[in-house]
Amino acid sequence: MMGGTKPGQRRKKLWPESALGGKRKRTFDVMGAIAIAILASPVLLLIALAVKLSSKGPILFRQGRVGHGGREFVCFKFRSMVEDAPERLADHLAHNPAARREWFETRKLKKDPRVTAIGNLIRRSSLDELPQLLNVLRGDMSLVGPRPIQQDELSRYGMQRVHYLRTRPGITGLWQVSGRSNTNYDQRVQLDKRYALDWSMRRDAMILIRTIPAVLLQRGAV
Repeated sequence: MMGGTKPGQRRKKLWPESALGGKRKRTFDVMGAIAIAILASPVLLLIALAVKLSSKGPILFRQGRVGHGGREFVCFKFRSMVEDAPERLADHLAHNPAARREWFETRKLKKDPRVTAIGNLIRRSSLDELPQLLNVLRGDMSLVGPRPIQQDELSRYGMQRVHYLRTRPGITGLWQVSGRSNTNYDQRVQLDKRYALDWSMRRDAMILIRTIPAVLLQRGAV
């Protein structure tokens, strides 16, 4: 079950020792998320207004994701799709074998019928993911790590799931700076494994630096 903490239940610790990177990574995440949120606050407000005025529906999109140790959490994004997105996706995949194959291989579509005009803009620039700064502050995510996956995707990791589950998912990560949608799902799994096995604070810093040109040049964006 996802959602808030039940009455009388203690909230998870701020410094879960078993998470990849421990206290050093968590400290870096909290300080970095606060700094980015302050600097990006005008952009956050403008995007929220644009999403609200451009199409019907809530400003934020909430969906369950698998986090550290298999714990599920609610992941936040700016809404980039129409309200009936699940129905449109099902219909599109049912009538388009090429799109169905692309979805199975990457879990993304280069021509996605669910995405709004504003949504397309913020997705290509990755600005739709800025609300995940809240997930970082809550301890659900990290600034750097594997992209958060849904429960039904965990089976695609096979024996490699252990590497994903020992991390906090990240707003950016090795996959995002290695081609994103230009890679298939098996390559994504291997990148997540490589990240977990080779992790260091220095590598996190390098991935953050590499994220800037990847976002600006929209490498592998859909």
